[in-house]
This record gives sequence, structure tokens and C-alpha cells, in this order.
Amino acid sequence: MLPVQILKKTVCDIQDITGTACSIWNVDGNCLAHSGGKEKELSDFIKKLPEEEEWEENNASFFGVSSEEGLIYVLVLHSVLPEMKMAGRLGVKQLEGYLRLYQEKMNRNHFIQNLLLDNLLLVDVYNRAKNMHIPIEARRAVIMIEPKNPNDNLILEVLKGLYETSTKDFVTAVDESHIILVKMLEDREGYKELNKIAKYIVDILNTEAMVNVRVAYGTIVDEIKDVSKSYKEAGMALDVGRIFYEEKNVLAYDQLGIGRLIHQLPISLCDMFLSEIFEGKEIEFDEETLTTVHKFFDNNLNISETARQLFLHRNTLVYRLEKIQKKTGLDVRVFDDALTFKIALMVSNHLKSLQKSVQSNAKEETKW
Repeated sequence: MLPVQILKKTVCDIQDITGTACSIWNVDGNCLAHSGGKEKELSDFIKKLPEEEEWEENNASFFGVSSEEGLIYVLVLHSVLPEMKMAGRLGVKQLEGYLRLYQEKMNRNHFIQNLLLDNLLLVDVYNRAKNMHIPIEARRAVIMIEPKNPNDNLILEVLKGLYETSTKDFVTAVDESHIILVKMLEDREGYKELNKIAKYIVDILNTEAMVNVRVAYGTIVDEIKDVSKSYKEAGMALDVGRIFYEEKNVLAYDQLGIGRLIHQLPISLCDMFLSEIFEGKEIEFDEETLTTVHKFFDNNLNISETARQLFLHRNTLVYRLEKIQKKTGLDVRVFDDALTFKIALMVSNHLKSLQKSVQSNAKEETKW
């Protein structure tokens, strides 16, 4: 079914050209768009459709609008003048053209969704892409947008307005929490340009749609069959960023560093590592301590610069760092201990995320 805006524009165009009121109906006798006329009186005529594609009744001209699925709409011109037949036929051709384009767009969207989710055989990927005139060999990357409010449909509309103006890019959604942009890149464009696009999306959605989003992108692939690989990488980048890099709103799969490695560790290895470092003790740190140590790491273990940025006396900062040493046995002022402590914090965050996921899955199974 075509959007109501297209149907309304069509009836308005026909009236402007012919000077005759017209309307568009579905096969159930419901008026979808009109520019004037006796709609209620025509409903019964629409429900009793004759076999002809064109007919006249009740001082009105009726024209069937069909697609591959059969009769879809009935275009009604509120006049039986001979010249109205030509206007009606032109209106039918216009609507049928819209239907073909809309159906093709829906088919392309369905194809991209299945491509991302690996639901197609390789031969189907190539055949469908060829039939839809989608280039098979082209440089592409998947950009995944995660809004704070998953039900915000405005984001999808803004991105479609930005990137679906050509047939090169695709904007779709495969779940309620993420919007996907499959971006085609020129030969001269690389990860630097991809990062700029991601930042632009964050900025434009913040200013135009007034929403905060986190954006991640996968690696650049050269063939359409590998788009799902880039999609999975973008998803992993979002997962890793959510656990280890909360302060970042743009994440690149090829720049996740040690976070990507830790993200793949199972619960058993995480428990073993933390037990070795903290000797089996459950160690928690308050927000003040974590802020202090993160800033200390950001400044390459420079006590003076860290104290200045935190507006602390040097001795106060040293006192806080010594508290960590007493609690964990690790002196974060020493590079090796600082590295061990940072990895331990990341493993701890990953473990909490895994445990939360297990609990969530258990609750879902209990419901069923």
C-alpha cells in the first residue's frame, strides 16, 4: 500500500489538471484520499466491483489500479465526460508506477535485512542483488546507530532523508534497538572518512532530532556478500563500547584495542584472573576512586598533571593511590601494576555484563 501522502498528492494533481474532483478507494470501499465529491454515496459502488477495468456509475468514472497482486485501488473521477477517460487512464498509470517503485523499495529493504542477518544463500545474494540493480562489488561498511530511546522513530526518518536519496546507501532496522546504515564508499574514502560520517550522524541527530545516540561501524568490505561481517563487527563494537568505553559516542571495530580481546573471555577465565589478582577477595571501588585512577591513567601516570586537573593537592592524590595499593596490593604508580589494575577493572566490568546477561536470559526462560 502506498503512503497516504502520495495518494493525496495524486488526487490534488488530477483536480488541478482536469478541474474535476476525484478520489482514491481501496477494494473494501474505504476512501483513502479525495479532493471533493460524494464519498459516502460511492462506497457501495466500490464494494460491488465489476470485472471491467473502467466503468461509469452514479455520474462518476471508475478506474481500477492494479499491481502483480491484483486490484489494489479504485480511482474515481466525479464526472462522465469523454475527456475524463484520458485523465483517468493517466492517473492509473501514475499510481501503478508508484506501486512498482514502492514494491521495489520494500523488496530492497527486505533483501538488505536478510543480507545483514545472514538469512540468504550465497547464490541468492548474487541473484537478488543483480535483479535489483545493486552493485555486487563495491566498498561498503555498516554503521550501527543505537539511540537512548529505542522507540524513537524520528531517527529512522532523519537518516532515510540523509542517505536514501540515492540507490547507493540503505537505511533499515532489524530490531527495535538499532538502526542500520549500509554506506557505500568511494575508492578514495577510508576509515578516516567513515569516522567523519559517524561523527556527523551523532551531531545531526543531536541537533535536528534532539536525541543522543551511540554510533559504531565495522570494517570496510569489498563485496556485498561480506556486508553481514561488517554488521556483526559494528554490533560487537557497540557491545564493547557499552562495557569499556562509556564516554565514547563513536566506536570503530578496528580500534577497540584490548577491549575486544577481553570481551571474548568466558566467565570461568574472568573469575580465575580476578581471583589471582585480588586473591579471591571481592573488591569494589567507589566513584571517587575510579575517577581518580582513570584520570591518572589518562595522564600517563603523571601525578602533578593529574592533581592539577582534579583540583587536588599532590599529597591528597598520592593518599588516594596508596589506598588502592593497600586494598589490592597493586601500586598503580608503577607501570606494570598500573597495567594489571587497568586490565582487572576491564575484566571485572566484562564479568558483571556477562552475569547480568545470564540473569536476564534466565528470567526470560522462567517467563516462558
